[in-house]
Amino acid sequence: MPDVARSVLDEAWGRIPHTRETSDDPGSFTQKRIERVITLLVGPACLVLGVQAFIAAFGPSDEAPGWHLSLVVGVFVPLVAMVVACAVNRFARVFSGLFAVLFMVALALWPVATSGGQAPSPTENPWIFYLINVATVATVVAFPLPLQVAWTVAAPLLFGVVRLLQAGGRPEFLLPVALDVSFALLLGSVLVTLTWMYRSIAANVDETRARAVASYAAAAATAATEHERVAVAALMHDSVLGALLAAERAATPRERTLAVSMAREALTRLANAEKDALEGSDEPMDAMALADDIEASARDLGAELTVTRRVQEGTPRVPGRVARALVLAAMQAVANAVQHAEARALSVEVTGSAEPGGVLIRVRDAGRGFDVNAIPADRLGIRGSIIARVTAVGGRSMVDSSPAGTTVTLEWESGDRW
Repeated sequence: MPDVARSVLDEAWGRIPHTRETSDDPGSFTQKRIERVITLLVGPACLVLGVQAFIAAFGPSDEAPGWHLSLVVGVFVPLVAMVVACAVNRFARVFSGLFAVLFMVALALWPVATSGGQAPSPTENPWIFYLINVATVATVVAFPLPLQVAWTVAAPLLFGVVRLLQAGGRPEFLLPVALDVSFALLLGSVLVTLTWMYRSIAANVDETRARAVASYAAAAATAATEHERVAVAALMHDSVLGALLAAERAATPRERTLAVSMAREALTRLANAEKDALEGSDEPMDAMALADDIEASARDLGAELTVTRRVQEGTPRVPGRVARALVLAAMQAVANAVQHAEARALSVEVTGSAEPGGVLIRVRDAGRGFDVNAIPADRLGIRGSIIARVTAVGGRSMVDSSPAGTTVTLEWESGDRW
């Protein structure tokens, strides 16, 4: 039952609140939310550190003339683009990765850019230092975990190397640079570890949810299969029992023909029990063709009747599944009239209306009638073959019986769900 399992899975997933990020894939429900939270947090955090670095960039500069503006533009323009992209959740990975790469390029060029510039101070860090962990955070959005770790380690170490090269390896720079590198390594490691931990938790939650939904789908599909088997078995029992009773009571050629037809239908149902009860073409048909099918099926039951047609121009065509259900339900009503009312005053009328648009079928006989409410629960001739069958395709049915006769009304409107 793969189709049943799939439909139940979709129903279960439909019970979970959805947003634009999670409406497509039930397997990443929490992960997508965590990714969105990380992106939203990265934007403001990088903005704060970026403003601090930007303010520092307007102070005394270590770069040689001509380098300062180029480095500032080359670093801060991608940074602003990354912050905006994270805020609007568009192209965040692209611009975050671009900033992380350009920052490393700027950091690698730092010794060249500061060559011939002002002598650095061991107690004052250059503006580029404040962006080391911004680059680390950018990799959290843009790159997989191995590259995040590589950037977390490489960026502080590269800063330490280029800072010592800028200072010419003077001993008074060793301790301050070591402290700066250690601080950047620790902070970057904490940030990468936290995001990895939250992503792992989200992945585990999604995996657990997917297993739970799959288990529910399997259980529901099994229950639906068993319910369907019980319903089919009850319907088969009713058809076979009805055929046997008709054969036992047959006294006239018409009754014998009806009994043979009922037995043939019961055998056909048994042979096709594992198939769709509404198999056949789904090509829509008009109300006149529907009346023709009822006449032909009635002849197979031994009942010669002419269906009265009242079909307006513009009557909508009836979907194939609906048409088959209406014909089968109408023939069950005809069979009941032949069997229990000896087809006295048997008539069938098909009415088609253009507004509101639909088809109505009435099967009448002049038998002695019966009490609809007194039908035993295990008798499915009316409940299963007429009422349930029409309801299953979005139609309506009504059985009105009295001592003056019985009228079975079947109705389908084009606006009904089928």
